[in-house]
Amino acid sequence: MNQTFKKAGYLFAAVSFPALLWAQQPTKNLSLNEAIELGLGHSKKLMLSDAAIEQAEASLTEAKDAKLPDLKVSGAYLYLAQPHLNIKLDLGGNSDSDDGSSSDDGSSSSSEMPKVHQAVYGMVSASLPLYAGGKINNSIKSAEYITKATKLDAENDKEGVVQNIISAYYNLYKADAQLKLVNENLRTAEQRVRDFSNLEANGIIARNDLMKAELQQSDMELAVLDAENNRKITNFNFNLLLGLEDSTQIIIDTNAVGTPAQIEGLADLVGMAKSNRFDYLATVERSQAALYNTKVVQGNKLPTVALTGGYMAADIPNALSAYNIVNVGVGVSYDLGALYKNKSKERSAKTQEKILDIRRQQLEDDIQTEIFQAYNDYNHQLKRLDVLQKAIEQAEENYRIVKNKYDNALATATDLFDADVAQLQARINYANAKADAAVAYNKIYETVGVLNKKVHNIHQAQ
Repeated sequence: MNQTFKKAGYLFAAVSFPALLWAQQPTKNLSLNEAIELGLGHSKKLMLSDAAIEQAEASLTEAKDAKLPDLKVSGAYLYLAQPHLNIKLDLGGNSDSDDGSSSDDGSSSSSEMPKVHQAVYGMVSASLPLYAGGKINNSIKSAEYITKATKLDAENDKEGVVQNIISAYYNLYKADAQLKLVNENLRTAEQRVRDFSNLEANGIIARNDLMKAELQQSDMELAVLDAENNRKITNFNFNLLLGLEDSTQIIIDTNAVGTPAQIEGLADLVGMAKSNRFDYLATVERSQAALYNTKVVQGNKLPTVALTGGYMAADIPNALSAYNIVNVGVGVSYDLGALYKNKSKERSAKTQEKILDIRRQQLEDDIQTEIFQAYNDYNHQLKRLDVLQKAIEQAEENYRIVKNKYDNALATATDLFDADVAQLQARINYANAKADAAVAYNKIYETVGVLNKKVHNIHQAQ
């Protein structure tokens, strides 16, 4: 007897421990707007976008630095070995004999060379560009447009991240709704088994009907296990997306799925996209950058003019000292080779302009396609909601009729269970459709480029 109780205790612990462990996990109540804020702050994609902006701004600063003067400092210290020199100079115009006669005062005509063992010199040179064929200013303009485009890319990435968070949030909503409904059906199935057991014990129904009820209960238990597993996986993925601990159990706002909202007309949405789609605006900025880059390349054929200046000092002990050697001037440089080497570079730059213009046109077509698909998908989801609402009413009425027939021995237990399953499936389908409609609604504004702005405005209104 004690052994039986021990086995029962072990079985209870094995079954209850996972549920107890799940119950002890940290929970977090999370509204949709809170989820979006967390997701935006944790997104690796947006971190990469920020890094790209920093890189573009650094390139812009580098382009502006080309306007600053170049300043170079150089110097050297040299050790010199004693040289052997034999210098013969006729400084006085005398034509004395080659054997080296003495001067009138008796001194030797050769002079002793100074002993030089070291030399030191230093130089400072500066150059300020006055004219570079417009390359400096055009490079700055090109870098400015690239920086703007990179920032617009980041905003476009943000739109996609917000939509992903919304989709994940409603996936969790669907998982919760399904788990709730199958749990309710499981409780109904358990109660039915108890009722059928009493009826079968009193000989009112056949043993076969009780077995069918027990089989349906087992099916519901499996459905609950599947729903719980789906909920855990969805919750885990959402934690990763938001940067929360893996074990955090997220509790979402069940009122997040409200009444379907009205949207603007298709033509209005397309018009909004041209002034709000960040990827389209970024393409326009890159086209401008390419235009100025072409001007930079064309500037290679023009001369460059720079203001130059320098300072030099040198000291050779026992021989020479030179200080305050200052020079100021204007330097001109003209690369004649660019007249025939630059043609291919100009052609490449012009081709890049053409490519970006075609991409812009292609993006315009893609935007219209995306908006059309999102617009029609949302309207499709609204129609599905109407149909599924009627399906719930039909399934509930069908179950009521079949239940009444079964109670009067006019329908089989199989008919009753089929009607019950149909009722459950109709409710699950409707809950999923509500979430899908909410995702489709937000998808429209992502394709227009105002999703983040719209969510932010809603958050402020709340």
